[in-house]
Amino acid sequence: MTSPAPSPTAARHPRLAEFALALGGFGIGTSEFVIMGLMPRVAADLQVATAEVGYAISSYALGVVVGAPLIAALAARVPRRTLLIALMLVFAVGNIASALATTFWPFVGLRFLAGLPHGAYFGVAALVAAAAVPVDQRARAIGRVMLGLTGAILAGAPLATWLGQWLGWPSAFVGVGGIALTTAALIRLWVPPQPRDATASPRRELSALAKPRVLITLGIASIGFGGMFAVFSYVMPTLASQAGMRETLGPLALAIFGVGTIAGNLVGARAADRDLNRAIPGILLWCLLVQGGFYFAANHLVTGLLFVGLVGTSMALGPALQTRLMDVAGDAQTMAASMNHAAFNCANALGAWLAALVIQAGAVWSASGLVGAALAAGGLGVFLVGRRLERRAAVPAPGTP
Repeated sequence: MTSPAPSPTAARHPRLAEFALALGGFGIGTSEFVIMGLMPRVAADLQVATAEVGYAISSYALGVVVGAPLIAALAARVPRRTLLIALMLVFAVGNIASALATTFWPFVGLRFLAGLPHGAYFGVAALVAAAAVPVDQRARAIGRVMLGLTGAILAGAPLATWLGQWLGWPSAFVGVGGIALTTAALIRLWVPPQPRDATASPRRELSALAKPRVLITLGIASIGFGGMFAVFSYVMPTLASQAGMRETLGPLALAIFGVGTIAGNLVGARAADRDLNRAIPGILLWCLLVQGGFYFAANHLVTGLLFVGLVGTSMALGPALQTRLMDVAGDAQTMAASMNHAAFNCANALGAWLAALVIQAGAVWSASGLVGAALAAGGLGVFLVGRRLERRAAVPAPGTP
C-alpha cells in the first residue's frame, strides 16, 4: 500500500526545510531559557536585584501570549514563507537589541519584543512542515521541527549560558540573533514558497477562538502541559534538598531532562500519526504516572535523575496537540496553530505558580510532582469532556478519515 502523495506545497528536500524550521525553534528555545542561567549577571550589570530579572522572563512570556493571536490575525494574507522570514528578522532584532540594553526596564521591554514572534513562528512552521510531507506523516514532521525547541533545552541554553558567563551575558543574546538571521536565510533557500491565501482575513483567523474544539484543545495544552513545568521549575532545589544532589550535578540533571524531551517528542509524534485520538489520552496518563512518581523518586539521587528524564518525556504531548489543532481549526489554521504555543506558555506559568503555592504551604519540594499529576489529570478531563461533546454533536473526531 502506497502512502498518500504530498501536497502541492511539498518541499523538494523536506529534511533541509525541516532543519531550517527547527533551527529557528532552536534559537527561540535558547533565547527563552538562557536567561534563567544568567540572572545574577544580568542583575549585576543592570543594577537590580536578581529576583527582579524575573520580570524580564514574564515579559517574554507575555510577548508570546500577545503576539500569537495578534500576528496570526494581522498577517492572515501574508504567504507563510515570507511570514516566517519576517518573524525571524523581528526575533533577531529583539535579541540583538536586548544585548545592547544598558538599563533594566528597556531590557524588559525588549524581551517582550523578542517574545512576540515566538508563538506565530512555531505555529506557521508546523503548518509548513505538515504541508511538505504526506498527510499520514504530519505529526512526525511537526515533531522534527519541534526538535529545535527540545534541542535548545538539552544544548542551546547550557551552551549560551556558558558563552554568557565567559564573554558577558549580552553575547548570549547576540548569538541567538545570529541564529535567527541564519534561519531567515535558510528558510529562503530551502522552504518552498506557498501561495498567498486571497480569501484569508483577520476575521476568519479570529474565528478559531470561537470554535469549541479549538478552545478545548487549547485547554488541554494549558492545563495538561502544566505538570511538566510544575516539576521542571523546581527540579534543582528538589534534588538538592531531598536527594543531596551537589550543585555541580545541576547541568547533568538538565541534560537528562533535555534527553527526555527529545525522546518524548519523537515517540509522541509517531503515536499521533498512528492514532491521534488514542495518543492524546495515553500521553496524559503517562504524564500523570511519571510526574506523580517523581514525588516518591526524588528522595534518592539515582531514581530522582531517572524520573527527571521521564518527566521530560511529557513533551510527547506537543506534536499531538499541534496536529489536533490543525484538524479542528477549519480555515483558521494560522491562528489555531500559533495559539498552541501561547497555551504552552500559559501552562508554564500555571504549573510553576501552583507548585510554588503548595511548597510555600509547607509541602516537601517533590510535591511539585503531585501538582503535575493533578494537572495531567485535569488535561485528561478536558479531553474526555471534548470527546463527549463531539459524540453528542455527531462530529467526527480529529484524525478520523
